[in-house]
This record gives sequence, C-alpha cells and structure tokens, in this order.
Amino acid sequence: MKFRSLATTVTLAAALVGAAVTAPPVLAAENPYERGPAPTTSSIEASRGPFATATTTVPSTVTGFGGGTIYYPTTTSAGTFGAVAISPGYTGRQSSISWLGPRLASQGFVVITIDTNSIYDQPDSRATQLLAALDYLTQRSTVRTRIDASRLGVMGHSMGGGGSLRAASQRPALQAAIPLTGWHTDKTWGEVQVPTLVVGADNDSVAPVASHSEPFYTSLPATLDKAYLELRNANHFAPNSSNTTIAKYSVSWLKRFIDNDTRYEQFLCPAPAPNLQIAEYRDTCPHS
Repeated sequence: MKFRSLATTVTLAAALVGAAVTAPPVLAAENPYERGPAPTTSSIEASRGPFATATTTVPSTVTGFGGGTIYYPTTTSAGTFGAVAISPGYTGRQSSISWLGPRLASQGFVVITIDTNSIYDQPDSRATQLLAALDYLTQRSTVRTRIDASRLGVMGHSMGGGGSLRAASQRPALQAAIPLTGWHTDKTWGEVQVPTLVVGADNDSVAPVASHSEPFYTSLPATLDKAYLELRNANHFAPNSSNTTIAKYSVSWLKRFIDNDTRYEQFLCPAPAPNLQIAEYRDTCPHS
C-alpha cells in the first residue's frame, strides 16, 4: 500500500476546499406568481395589457354588497391570478370606476368593481363590502378557480378609498391597498400592515390632500412598504375617468405586492421626480 506524503495530502485538501468555494451557486426558484412578459414603461401605460379579458355580471341580489362586474383574463394556461376589489365613492356607482376593470385585468388580475348597498354608504361600510366582494370572488363566483385566494387587494375612490384603508386595517392578510383621492374621518392608520399606495390630487377640494391623503400616508407605519402619489392639476374626480398616471402606478404597485413581481420595482424605486403629471411622490424605497 502506498501512502501520500503530508505535502500531497495538504495540496489535495486545499484543492477540494477551493473546488467547494468556487462551485456555482444554487439558483433561487423563479417567482411562481409572475404573469405576463417583462414590463416596460409603454406596457404599463398602455390602455390594455397582454391578457385578453372577459366579463361577468354579479347581480344586485348578492349578499354583502350591491353587485358588480368581474373582469378576468380569459387564459387558463398561465395559472391562477391575484384579485382586486374596487369601490366607488359617495353617491357613485361602479360605472364611475369601471375603466379600471379591464385595464387591470388585462395586466393579469381578476378585478371586481362593485356597487355598494346604498350610494350613501360611509367608508367603513364600504370596507365591509370590499371584503365581502373578495370573499364572493374567491368562494362563490364563477371565476373562483382562476383566483389565488392568498393574493388579494383593495382599491377605492373617495369614501371607497377610505374604505380600502379600513379594509386593509381589518384584514392584514391582504397584499395591497390603493386609496384613490380617499376620504375618511379617521386620519391615523398606524395599525395597517398591508403595502399601501395613497393617491391624492393637488386641486382636490372634496378631500384636500392636507387633511386626507397626506395624513393617511404619514400615519402609516414607517416600516411599511408605502408610497404617496399626488397628481398634478387634478381634482377629486380624477380617478373617475381613464388616467394613465393612476393606471401606471396602480399596475406597478399591484404587480409588485400581489404578484411579488420585482420586475415592477423599477417603476416605483427610486421615487419618480415631480413632472407634468406628478406634483409629489414619496416612497419607502427599496421595497422589502
């Protein structure tokens, strides 16, 4: 039997250690929630995204909210999708926020725009109805098999925006919330654990940003993934018609947090500078 010399043994050991150090790393698994091609500025600003969509009507006799319309991607080959419920504002009906339905669905979400039980319902009632709409989507709707019930979000205009904040505070398992020129008598939301994009308008006389959107944003926990977008030369009703800036940042926020799709981080961080559409933008970049 031949024995290696000490020098040979040391050399062999060093080689083995070097091989271990230089071995290629194990790559992390791809994000299973990514839907659609890599985004570009053009793709998120487009009036329609990469997915063909269809609609189905929810009758007003449904329990928990006043009915609505579901917009959903027609493909069944991409896997399940995250879902978003959207509430109109005081005296508004779903038609006032209906433009968001196909716009978001075509980017890879199931979206329900709701009518409220009464057009005079206050924000906290709208919160309850937003959550009821999500439960309907995931448990009883005809598209429930297309939805991943663990990836849900809420949006709303005016009192519906205030409702989206309350819904986020009541259901911390939500993945995203977007109040659009939100209105609520409660100005402090330190309990919210849901990533939140607050959208205000610099000429809003119904829910002035100084007494609504800005306090909402600043009261959210400093450790939370949050952003504040203030629209330039816009009023309270800016979310009631097609708006590229609202769509661009809403799509990016929903993709980033409902789909955990970091490809959209580039549109949120670093915070965009003020421009012709944006009066102010604040963000807790980078997002976790």
